[in-house]
Amino acid sequence: MGTTAVETTRLTKRYRDVTAVDELTLRVAPGEIHALLGLNGAGKTTTIRLLLGMIRPTGGEVRLLGTPVRPGARAVWSRVGYLVESPSAYPELTVAENLAVAARLHGLRERSAVTGAIERLGLGPYAGRRARTLSLGNAQRLGLAKALLHRPDLLILDEPANGLDPAGVAEIRALLHDLAHRDGVTVLLSSHLLAEVARLAGRIGVLDQGRLVWTGATGELTARARPRLHVTTRDLAAAAAALLAAGYRPELAGDELLMAGEQAVTHPEAVAEVLVESGCPPTRLAVEGDDLESCFLRLVAP
Repeated sequence: MGTTAVETTRLTKRYRDVTAVDELTLRVAPGEIHALLGLNGAGKTTTIRLLLGMIRPTGGEVRLLGTPVRPGARAVWSRVGYLVESPSAYPELTVAENLAVAARLHGLRERSAVTGAIERLGLGPYAGRRARTLSLGNAQRLGLAKALLHRPDLLILDEPANGLDPAGVAEIRALLHDLAHRDGVTVLLSSHLLAEVARLAGRIGVLDQGRLVWTGATGELTARARPRLHVTTRDLAAAAAALLAAGYRPELAGDELLMAGEQAVTHPEAVAEVLVESGCPPTRLAVEGDDLESCFLRLVAP
């Protein structure tokens, strides 16, 4: 499949005075689950529309599975499945009929493809229902079933857990995990649900105002949520010098010192003893852990 499943180079989209995507350079490896995280308006959906050729970029390039995305390039789409924003369906057709139409468009053996998709997404009880009667969560399942119908090598999903209850979210998480780790499918998804993404994705990219402000392994982001010892004292400079001399590694953060080392976190009383002996007694000493949302918000803070 090559060295990259998704590749963008300085991808840009402007709408008059608004830059929705700003020189985005992204690499997604084959078989990887890669998440794009961002607040509303960060550029996630615009990025996905650019990847799928739904809108033309102002500048830059997109390659999917090694193929440039440009008008007239059709062959790659037989290997790509996608779900963008609200799932679309023929409202007066049933779930099974909607999937049958999609199967014919892909040139698939209709009955086996539809049956497999219905089973995989838990749509059996709703197969005979018209699409317009589905709940938001089941409409989302139908959209995912259509995206998976032709067994693509690459899945591009915009907020795939939208409208699902906690049990449904867990099912979709397990499904995407199996697709990537058992079948080698590459998954690129957008989401604002940081805690859920951290349980699924191997790598994360954080978008803010159309720019990729951070990218890395999920473990690198979760490591930022580790517990740290927060220290305040009347003389931070002297306290930091004393702690350094005692073998600690304090970091100045505003009006406090932060210490992430295991010794400081598990034995804050030893830190207090060093500070008292140096003439800088602490006015506050507390072990606190950041949550993932706080880490994320710091990344996109103005």
